[in-house]
Amino acid sequence: MKSNHVIINGYRHIAYNPDITTESELIEKSESFHTWLDKRRSVRDFSDKHIPKEVIENLIKSASTAPSGAHKQPWTFCAISNPQLKTKIRKEAETEEKESYENRMSERWKKDLEPLATDMHKPFLEVAPWLIIAFKKVYELGENNEKHNNYYVNESIGIACGMLISAIHNAGLVTLTHTPSPMNFLAKILDRPSNERAFLLLPVGYPKTPAYVPDLKRKNLDEMTVFYE
Repeated sequence: MKSNHVIINGYRHIAYNPDITTESELIEKSESFHTWLDKRRSVRDFSDKHIPKEVIENLIKSASTAPSGAHKQPWTFCAISNPQLKTKIRKEAETEEKESYENRMSERWKKDLEPLATDMHKPFLEVAPWLIIAFKKVYELGENNEKHNNYYVNESIGIACGMLISAIHNAGLVTLTHTPSPMNFLAKILDRPSNERAFLLLPVGYPKTPAYVPDLKRKNLDEMTVFYE
């Protein structure tokens, strides 16, 4: 019987057996996935309807299937439903957002944001039943606090967050990519270790009824793709 694993460089490697599909099936699957994913929108108006913790656990597990540099998986996902913590996060986030809108952001930047109807007020940070904050692990801490570098940290956690957003959409929920800058206050509020840096904050929940999103158009394929055949 053929073995389902081999040893390479002293490490066990298991057989990978993906489903084999025809060309027509490839086209159908890729098209239907795009059609489904194209329905995703960033939503700012959330319902406070309860979301089971198990759902959030499954979303984070989906995100953790992302590839990462040397398989270091340089991320920590903090999932918050505690109302007091959400209130603290909103207060600090709005403080930073106020400073950004009034002093940090250029007029062109603010003009570019006008179609999104966003401002310094972030009520969704309290209304959404869950906040997921992705922290990147710049390095690992050993037993004696010695530092061990991680690799391609931003790329790795960026891919994981993209998969998390897709998982949220797949579950029938909505989210919004929120990046108050700077985000150091998140590590302080959540008492995260020195090797973690806040990367992205995602409120997660059902959309409010009704919820409205900007009528935006995505770039056409020929505007963002160059084929070399």
